[in-house]
Amino acid sequence: MPIMLDYYLHDMDAANDFARKALGRMKKDGIPAVPQNYEVWYVYYANVNPKLRDEINAIIKENDKLTVRDCQDLYEKYINSGQDKETVQRAGDQIRATLNDVSGVVRNVKTVTADYTGSLQNVKNKVTEATTPAEMKSFVDEIQHDTERLLQYSTQLEKRLDESSIIMDELKRDIDRIRREAVTDGLTGLANRKSFDEQIARIWRDCKKNGGTFSLLMVDIDHFKNFNDNYGHLIGDQVLRLVAMTMINKVKGQDMAARFGGEEFAVILPETNITAAFTVAENLRQAIEQKEIINRSTGKQLGRITVSIGAAQYYGLEDVEGLITRADRALYKAKNKGRNQVAKAETPHDMA
Repeated sequence: MPIMLDYYLHDMDAANDFARKALGRMKKDGIPAVPQNYEVWYVYYANVNPKLRDEINAIIKENDKLTVRDCQDLYEKYINSGQDKETVQRAGDQIRATLNDVSGVVRNVKTVTADYTGSLQNVKNKVTEATTPAEMKSFVDEIQHDTERLLQYSTQLEKRLDESSIIMDELKRDIDRIRREAVTDGLTGLANRKSFDEQIARIWRDCKKNGGTFSLLMVDIDHFKNFNDNYGHLIGDQVLRLVAMTMINKVKGQDMAARFGGEEFAVILPETNITAAFTVAENLRQAIEQKEIINRSTGKQLGRITVSIGAAQYYGLEDVEGLITRADRALYKAKNKGRNQVAKAETPHDMA
């Protein structure tokens, strides 16, 4: 169901002006005018979301323009999340209205049932005093009338419950979708940064409390900027999705693969030491190395993908940020050694 946010309610002249500026900016920066990108720039020029506007200004100040990926990240951060909140609010309102409707019908049925029970008791008492067939018929007619009334309300309740079941199923699908999208990166289908942060914090707390360990892989696509510069952002997105799909196929069970940011990914390996983590990283590196990018529109082969990976084990002497820093340092050690390889991080003791 489409959602109309209040800040889109502009008059014709204003809306046309914002649209013209948005389309002009996308054309200037080479950004496809798909609905999500358009909405980001429309909101920017309408100046109705100060946080989005400030972040865009900061990106432009640093890089002169937005990329397609910037637009997607901004859309997910500032626009789509607001729509999801409205969907949840609408679902809550619908649930309350449905429950109120059903509760009203249930109360009616309870009242009619109580009345029916009283009528039966009253007729029972009268039957013992009946002396003529006419009196007996009158009592039977009275019971029949009350029974039909009870059946009428019972049928109404059954209908309402059937309708409510359909509504609840639809709302459940909406809420399940929002729940999935809240923890999933829209481009790659991997866990997003928010989900990664929550998962690694939870595992860190468990290990700190119980004395366990886990490992972290930081994965970065080699020469990714060249793909973007030479072939465009659509090919760059294809590279990201291909790497992500390989990770989805290779990272199983309780392990988690996530998009950390840009062309960098992360893999959390619970109950895994550095030796096992290195093996997982090497298998992942080799699987990605076998992938080749093909331009879908022309069929032209654009080359193979490689990644550099840093692996670090948690030893119980640092916080999450410290572990990520060590894994990142190992990643850049792999880069500096020539890329397309795995490097183990120094332990906190070695660094000290």
